[in-house]
Formats: sequence, structure tokens, C-alpha cells
Amino acid sequence: MFIGVHPWLQIFLSIPVSQDSKITRYAWIVVALLWVVALLNYLDRLMLTTMHDPIKASISMTEKQFGLLTSVFLWVYGALSPLGGYLADRFNRRTVIMVSLFVWSAVTWWTGHVHSFEQLLAARALMGISEACYIPAALALIADYHRGSTRSLATGLHMSGIYAGAALGGVGAYIAQHSEWRFGFTIFGAIGVIYAVFLIFTLKDAPKSVSVIDDKREKIQVPAVLRALFSQPGFWLLIALNALVGSANWSINGWLPTYLKEHFHLGLGEAGMSATAYIQVASFAGVLIGGSWADRWSRTNSRGRSLVPAIGYMLAGPCLLLSAVTNEFPLAIAGLIVFGLGRGFFDANHMPIVRQVADERYSATAYGFMNFISCAAGGVMVYIGGALKDVNVPLSRIFAVSALGLFIVGLILLFLKPAQSQTSH
Repeated sequence: MFIGVHPWLQIFLSIPVSQDSKITRYAWIVVALLWVVALLNYLDRLMLTTMHDPIKASISMTEKQFGLLTSVFLWVYGALSPLGGYLADRFNRRTVIMVSLFVWSAVTWWTGHVHSFEQLLAARALMGISEACYIPAALALIADYHRGSTRSLATGLHMSGIYAGAALGGVGAYIAQHSEWRFGFTIFGAIGVIYAVFLIFTLKDAPKSVSVIDDKREKIQVPAVLRALFSQPGFWLLIALNALVGSANWSINGWLPTYLKEHFHLGLGEAGMSATAYIQVASFAGVLIGGSWADRWSRTNSRGRSLVPAIGYMLAGPCLLLSAVTNEFPLAIAGLIVFGLGRGFFDANHMPIVRQVADERYSATAYGFMNFISCAAGGVMVYIGGALKDVNVPLSRIFAVSALGLFIVGLILLFLKPAQSQTSH
């Protein structure tokens, strides 16, 4: 039975409606609106990694410097994510989302017009600043609207937009192969600016009847937030888990297109799409399966939202290792597909797990800290990958270490217990 569900979701999915809280039609419209923003978020940031050869041919740089382009984005993005989350908790989530989208889209457009490594590096840093505010605010807004047993699926549907954007990042390689690498940045930057204007008329913050935190937002102060978060042992554990997850995800995002091209002798476009499309399609399936499964399991077991990603990553780790060591392209792709499924299980339940561990009033800030440690660790791994490549050490070593880290994440999640057992979580 569908209750107030947006029509395009009815066509494709059987979406459960919470029995314990009223989920309105607009709650699902918010997910749909932010799905497009999530797509642009990852498309804009990942196009560069699929354009390795044409960018290096156009702008002189070493492999280490090319890796630094992703690393500096991640370090700036991660460092400012807690601030972005705090702004979303303290002020207006809707405004934070729209401003973030507008600015990073303008920077994306500018990226297509730079002519030196220093300018390109500055553009990536600016993109990190502007994108830092989006994910914490968006996931917190979705959690504000979806307070019952639709939370993991709603979160997962939003995350599927990220996967779609990452998959389309491979389109940048085809654009570069058949046209000019700058064109992709120019066109998608312009699209983002236009969509930010569209959101002014369509996106709303959660009303007080849905979100209990609106009337408290103006009272939130930095010292109280930090005390509330860092006094929780579970929060420290989540930080450690995000370091391992970020190392794996960003080493794959940053170097998998180059690895597949060189190891399996693929063309630029084929390598770019192989490194993005298979994983993202699998991750899309993973967030739908993992989100629905966790929502149902959480009705009878408060640990359901952590057990689902635990299973996913305990399977994904060995399969990612297989992709790193095999010389058979079909086996490598099979391993990456399982990795994508496991990642989807985790992403659908990431914010719901944060809401179980941290005070919900500070959930955007908490997620910002998760982003910070994930991106900092991921940036280091991407930079190390470039440094190793300069001295002819195979990139497969980085992927093997990442695989071990994901298996450890799965083991730890098996024993993670929520600090709160509220049904809205």
C-alpha cells in the first residue's frame, strides 16, 4: 500500500510507509529533489579522475601532482565538513544546500577554463570548500522528514543519486576522448547553477510538526555540540570506521580508471566507464536492498541498521582483493560489483547509524566529522597511490590494503550497539 508517495517512486519500488509516523508526499519529493543534487555533487567531483590522459596532455604535471588534485579536494572538503554540518544544524538546511550547489557548480564551470596546474589545484580546493556543506545538510534534512521505518530506504535512495553521478563521471572520459575535456566541466557546471535556482521555489525545510529540532536550532552552540558528540564512545568508533571506509572508497575513485586502463589495456572511455558504471549500478541496487532490509530488520532488532552493512563489507573486502590480484577482467568486474553492493549497504545506513549514536539535534555536525575523517584518510591514500605510481609500484597494492580495511569495518559493525533505541531512529 502506498501512502503519499511521489508517483515516480511508485513506478519502480514498493516503498514502505512508517506505521509510527506520518510520512507525507512531500517527504519523498524532498528525496527526489536532492537526488539530482547528489548526482551533480559526485559527477562534478569525479569527472577529473576519468580524464587522466587528456588533462595531463593539456596541463603539464607529474603523477603525484595529478593525485594531489583529488587529495587537495578531499582535504579541504573533509576539513570543512564539520563546519558545513554545524551550519546546517544551527541555521537553515535548505539554504545551506542551495548555496553549496550554486557555488560548486560555478567552480565546476571555471574548472573548464583553467590553463595551469596551480589554477586547477585552486579550483579543486574551492570545490572542496563549496561541496563540504551539502552531504551533512541533505542527509539531516531527509532524516528530519523520515523519522520512522522509512529512514534507511529514504537515505539509500538519496545515496543512489551519488552513485548515478559517479557512474556518469565516466561520461567525462568519453567527452574528453571525442571532444575536449573542458567541455564536460563547462556544461555540467551550468546545469548545476540552473538547478540551484530551481530549488529556491521547490525545496523546503522540515516543518516543526515533522522535525523536533527546528525550534532548538538557534540555541545550538559549538561547545555543547562538541561535548555531546565526543563524550560518546560510539562516535569515536564511527570516526575510526569512516577512516577505513574513506581510504578504500577514495583510492578506488582516484585510481581505478587508470589501473584498469593500464592493467587490462583498455581505451580511455572504456576504462572510465568500467571503473564507475559497474560499481555504481551495484551500489544503486545495494542501497535499495540494504535500505529496505535494514528498515525491516530494525523493527525487531535495534542493531539491524549496523548488521546489514556489516554483512555487506565482510563480503566486499575479499571481493575487492580479488579485483586487485586477478589478471582476468571479468573476475575483476565481478569483484567490483560485490564491492559496490557492500558499499550500498553501508551508505543506506550511514546517517541512520549516526542518528542512533549521536544526539539527533547535532546529526549534521556529526556526519560532517565523519566526512572529515573519511576524506582526510582518502586523500592520503590517493596521494600515496600517485607517489607509488611514480616509482613504478603497482596500484593493486593500494586496493589490497583497502580490501583488508573494509573487512575489518564489517567485523567491527557486527558488534556496534546503538546508544539510543528510539523507534524514530
